Amino acid sequence: MRKIIAGVFQSLDGVIQGPGAPEEDTTGGFTLGGWTATLWDEVMQQQMGGVLGDDFDLLLGRFTYDIFAAYWPFQQGDPIGEKFDAVTKYVVTSSTEPLGWANSVAINGDAAAGVARVKASDGPDLLIQGSSKLYPALLAAGLIDRLFVMTFPVVLGGGKRLFAEGVTSGAMKLVEAKVSTTGVIIATYEPAGPVPIGSFATQAPSALEIARREKMARQG
Repeated sequence: MRKIIAGVFQSLDGVIQGPGAPEEDTTGGFTLGGWTATLWDEVMQQQMGGVLGDDFDLLLGRFTYDIFAAYWPFQQGDPIGEKFDAVTKYVVTSSTEPLGWANSVAINGDAAAGVARVKASDGPDLLIQGSSKLYPALLAAGLIDRLFVMTFPVVLGGGKRLFAEGVTSGAMKLVEAKVSTTGVIIATYEPAGPVPIGSFATQAPSALEIARREKMARQG
C-alpha cells in the first residue's frame, strides 16, 4: 500500500493560501500572496530536495492542479517541473472538464473513497502539495501517513487554513524537526491516535470551581 505524504507551507496563524506568488490565489480578496519567497534558504532547499528526490505521484485538488498545470510545464530546465511533468497526477475534482496536463487522472465522486482506492493500488507514495480542501477530508478518513509542515514567521490574518473549523481531532507525533536560518520551523509529523486527555489539577475542586463549572454548563 502506498503512503500519503502531505506537504504544507503555513503561516503562524495557519494560513496556507498563495504561498508562492501574489497572483497564485487571490480568492476571497487575499492580497498577501508570495509570503514564503523572501524567507527561502539553503536549509529549506535541501529539505524540499529530500522530499522531492524520492519517487512519488502527486495527489492534488482541482484548484491546486490548475495552478500547477499553468506553471510547472512551462519552467524549462527546472528539475522540479520535469519531475512533475513525468509523474502521475491524481486530481480530486467534481468538474467534468478535461485534465490537459500529461499523465493526469481524475478522481471523481467521494474524495476519501477515491483516494483510498488509489492508496491501495500499486505505485509510489502520494505527495500532496497545497490543496487545502483535501487535508481535512483525508485526515478524518485516516488516510494521511505523514504531515510535512514548514511554518513561516509571518501572521497573515486571513485566508485558507490548514486546519479549518470542523477538522477531526487527533494527536500527532513529531518525527523530525529543524529551523532554517530565516526562522522557518520545518517539522514532520505522523498521526498518533486520539488526543490524550489529562489534568494538572491534583486536589478536589473548590466550591468556586464547582460553581464556575455549573455556570459554564448552563451557558453551553
